[in-house]
Amino acid sequence: MTPTLLAIACLLTVTLGYLGVCAASPFGACRKCRGFGYALTTDRRGRPKRGRHCRRCRATGRRIRTGRWLYNRAARIHRAGTDRPRSGVGR
Repeated sequence: MTPTLLAIACLLTVTLGYLGVCAASPFGACRKCRGFGYALTTDRRGRPKRGRHCRRCRATGRRIRTGRWLYNRAARIHRAGTDRPRSGVGR
């Protein structure tokens, strides 16, 4: 196999794998709070304690994946552009 075909095959495999992950699990852990939903702080003794809610994920600990966000945006644009008005139906 030539290096170009090998690179294309690897890129295609990675892309299809990411599409599969986005379809199976559209939400991933928040990168800011690492999926906890809040920031960990320490008290005066150094013990971990629950901090403020994470603003990025709104305290859910989950964020929508980039690939799924792009798919949702493309589907929304497609629906808005191809929606035909119903003339005379139901009147």
